[in-house]
Amino acid sequence: MSTPLEYFKSQIGKKLDKTPSAAGNWLAGKLIEISEKHIKVQYEVREELCNPVRILHGGVASLMLDDAIGIANFAAGSEFLMTSVNLNVDFLSSALIGDVLELEAKLVRSGSNLNHWEAVIKKESGKIVAKASSNMIKTHIKLNELNL
Repeated sequence: MSTPLEYFKSQIGKKLDKTPSAAGNWLAGKLIEISEKHIKVQYEVREELCNPVRILHGGVASLMLDDAIGIANFAAGSEFLMTSVNLNVDFLSSALIGDVLELEAKLVRSGSNLNHWEAVIKKESGKIVAKASSNMIKTHIKLNELNL
């Protein structure tokens, strides 16, 4: 059986639509890079990801950030499931239907019970759409008991 990191490395260049996260599958991002401390995912802004004024919905941007951080943290290799205890997001510019966005997240600190991540979503021009920080805490649930 492969490790979570090996599995996700096999998904590089593919659409992330067959993960354990139904919400993340709906985003349909494309995995660009992944390691124990880093992830890069590309998203295309579709109409259903937008608010009524046809720009990327802030909640959807937050979902992108939380889901990518979750995937990367899962791939980091903890024996136990880790879950978000917070997600702090700054929305800095808008993204329109058809925009291609790149999300990059990096593990800033890995502790025995808590991992701290920072992430940013950018347009192809390099302009920042949103940035976030998140803490993931270890639960008592062993990953091998989840059948993921």
